[in-house]
Amino acid sequence: MTDTSDNTSNNTFSEKILTWFQQHGRHHLPWQQEKTPYKVWVSEIMLQQTQVTTVIPYFDRFMTRFPNVQTLAKADEDAVLHLWTGLGYYARARNLHKAAKIIHQQYKDIFPGSVEELSELPGIGRSTAGAIIAASMNKRAVILDGNVKRVLCRYHCVEGWPDQSSTNKTLWEIAERYTPDEKCGDYNQAMMDLGASLCSRSKPACDLCPLQEDCQAFQSQRTDSFPEKKPKKTLRVKSTAMLILQSPDARKVLLEKRPSQGIWGGLWSFPEIPVDDAPDSYLLANGLKPTGDIRKWQPMRHTFSHFHLDMTPVLVSLNKSQDTVLESGRWHWYDLENPGKLGLAAPVKNLLATLKNNLEVNL
Repeated sequence: MTDTSDNTSNNTFSEKILTWFQQHGRHHLPWQQEKTPYKVWVSEIMLQQTQVTTVIPYFDRFMTRFPNVQTLAKADEDAVLHLWTGLGYYARARNLHKAAKIIHQQYKDIFPGSVEELSELPGIGRSTAGAIIAASMNKRAVILDGNVKRVLCRYHCVEGWPDQSSTNKTLWEIAERYTPDEKCGDYNQAMMDLGASLCSRSKPACDLCPLQEDCQAFQSQRTDSFPEKKPKKTLRVKSTAMLILQSPDARKVLLEKRPSQGIWGGLWSFPEIPVDDAPDSYLLANGLKPTGDIRKWQPMRHTFSHFHLDMTPVLVSLNKSQDTVLESGRWHWYDLENPGKLGLAAPVKNLLATLKNNLEVNL
């Protein structure tokens, strides 16, 4: 790996990046207009694990509903999760909501002005804090997201999986050296844009890259080798049965709020039981009486980062809408024709859409 301690070469690196950004970078993204720490923060959280094109409509809707940190802090969690439905990684939304409350209550709606203070807030790591500081406060701060890691790994042929402790430490050191004192926000955005466009995971457009001349991976024809990939693990498979508890006319479905921790935390979902269990015990324990009409659909698979979840929908027709026996806050009768604004996991949302279509066909 090349020594990056030479200030001249460091300056040349940032100058090339900034020159490229001026002509080819992204300047018209919604969170780049009338920048505020709040806008940058929300966009950075949404962009974790999610592409820009997917994020833009979610960001626009979020800003319309929650235009500032105060409105977000005072919002109900269901309203926040509803607007997040489909983006996935819902812990991001819960942490966003928690952090907004802290900024509102402890900081009087003013964002902390240092990377250290921001990093103490839920869901904000060192790189996200740096992006907020540099982009919205005109201060020098270093970032190291996945796109930046890819650029630096290739430029210096940095060995090891990027999130390994030793490799990550090396990348932070390189990022620190290259980050300029002036135009830091533009530089950070340029590095993210370069990684997202030219220096992509597969088939990088090296011929168009401003760093091509000194990029070690390009010069040695090893761009496919960097960054090194995390050793693959075989994903384990979990199985569950989802109880779709329907009202007698099939117009409403009973949803249960999931615990705040774990997958789909705080979202509304179908109750779950072991896939080989009959639903009788669950229904009896919760005071619910079926009509006897129970049907199973074909299993469907949803893949998380660390396991596959095979879900078998089990349709159960209840003999009445037993609101009197339902624990407040835990249950919700979801009206397929007039749905409320609830946070729903993507597979649940898809199943509800199927149920609505079936209802319309049978009317």
